[in-house]
Amino acid sequence: MSMPRPDHAKCALPPFERVVTEHGATVLRVCRALLGATDADDAWSETFLAALRAYPELPPGSNVEAWLVTIAHRKAIDIHRARSHNPVPTDTVPECSSTMGVPGAGDDELWTAVAGLPFTQRAALVYHYVGGLPYTEIGPILGNSPAAARRAAADGRAALRARLSTETGSRS
Repeated sequence: MSMPRPDHAKCALPPFERVVTEHGATVLRVCRALLGATDADDAWSETFLAALRAYPELPPGSNVEAWLVTIAHRKAIDIHRARSHNPVPTDTVPECSSTMGVPGAGDDELWTAVAGLPFTQRAALVYHYVGGLPYTEIGPILGNSPAAARRAAADGRAALRARLSTETGSRS
């Protein structure tokens, strides 16, 4: 008795290797913007491992990039939770991470301010400006409506403007 084989005529999904090639850089930028360079590589790997397991069940015609960003979002939340529950003191300084592909490399003031935003505001800004996703896709990723995602991004932008104009002494 042989195993049933999938009907490749009905399957319109590209090979998973192509998905990684096409969307890997975007997912890494999102992970680095949400988590920083230290935890981003782990989140990226976990994202694609989870995606590989779930990929055969993805409906043809789905927005693969939004699906991957949703998985990355959930992995980032998991890492944030683990980090808050398991602080690890150390006597040694970790290796310096590569700045290749880090959003805002060379603009530490902005990315420090972004990192200080509440998670939902930071995520909405990252998914829109770094990931290039529209608010209609960001809302479901965050578990909100598109209007709530747009509001979170607007609140995050306002907080960034206020913080950066206060710190630099400029007026916006």
